[in-house]
Amino acid sequence: MTINLYDSDGEHSLTLDAGGLAADAAVAAAGHEPNGYFWEGLVRFAWPDIAERLDFDSEAGMFCAVGSLIDLERLKTAVESVITSPEAVRDIIARAEISGFEFDD
Repeated sequence: MTINLYDSDGEHSLTLDAGGLAADAAVAAAGHEPNGYFWEGLVRFAWPDIAERLDFDSEAGMFCAVGSLIDLERLKTAVESVITSPEAVRDIIARAEISGFEFDD
């Protein structure tokens, strides 16, 4: 698992290398691609209060969020608990599907 918080000239970003995560099999079993775009969608659904204050620059192989250090630290804590838990990912995907949320993976 590679999740990093960066500070470059006062701009803060959080990145997550997609692939090789404990939750990947659960993501794939639900019919999604465990890529950066999927994780961006999961963040937007699961933590909308944080996501609305962030900018995203995700790619197929990497999730990337840009924003304030405080928001990114909160997000890092939340995401770390999910990417290591297939059960948590399955729960979020199920809630998203019930609500009609569309993942863009």
